[in-house]
Amino acid sequence: MKPLESMIGIAALAMSTALPAMADTIRMGTMSWEDLTPITAITKHVLEQKGHEVEVTEFSEWGIAYAALARGDIQIMASQIDYVAQDYWDRYRDRLEKISPVSHGLYQAIAVPTYVDVKSLEQLNDNAGLFGGRIVGIESGSGLMRDAASAVDAYSLDLQLIEGSSAGMSAALQSAVERQEPIAVTIWEPSWMMQKYDMRFLEDPQGVFPPPQGYYWIGQAGFSAENPAAREAIASVYVPLADITALNGAVADGQTMDEAVAGWIDANEDLVSRWLNIKDQ
Repeated sequence: MKPLESMIGIAALAMSTALPAMADTIRMGTMSWEDLTPITAITKHVLEQKGHEVEVTEFSEWGIAYAALARGDIQIMASQIDYVAQDYWDRYRDRLEKISPVSHGLYQAIAVPTYVDVKSLEQLNDNAGLFGGRIVGIESGSGLMRDAASAVDAYSLDLQLIEGSSAGMSAALQSAVERQEPIAVTIWEPSWMMQKYDMRFLEDPQGVFPPPQGYYWIGQAGFSAENPAAREAIASVYVPLADITALNGAVADGQTMDEAVAGWIDANEDLVSRWLNIKDQ
């Protein structure tokens, strides 16, 4: 190397060591649902505290989200893979990997307010008139509605499963509770509705509805090997189901999700600091 070239090389090296390293960007996906939004926001915070930039893309359907993950449009997302999104996980699993568990306890079924003296799906037919001959459902095509339809068949129910929306079901439930009227709805835990209203899941002796499910961070195959520091940060996070419910309760009471998550992080400062106390790769 000539002297001038050597000086230029030394100067360039000095400049490169003086400049701060550019943060890598993690492309994170999420469903715009009340159980996954808090998990995503809390994990995003932890990743950012460890020096990563995070871009979040919201999806409205599992099929679109899983296709985006398999294509590489996003790198990671949280999902229930045992039942709720099992079909999509099985379809793309050769291109994906399970990173770590992040919560547990999702349960979806048919429920009634506790002031209603019905405790089992087997009792619905005898009380069909009490509920106006209907079960108030949510969006068609959801896993919960698919399982509810299976329950109608399995128990030979004489009640009509009404398709609609989560917002419509919530409004119908609120109206019924305010009037102390009987109502049967398709609902899930964690949900602010389960926190706000005193609800009881109906017993399911035939086991039509899946047992409580776990939440996992999943990613493109090879993500953990290619991003070991990010993987360690993601794997440190675990959010109890009760906390997810409480966060959505705060949102239902008027906070934004960002405000609710910020409050949760402040209230759990010691826990979050322990999550962050991991070795940088």
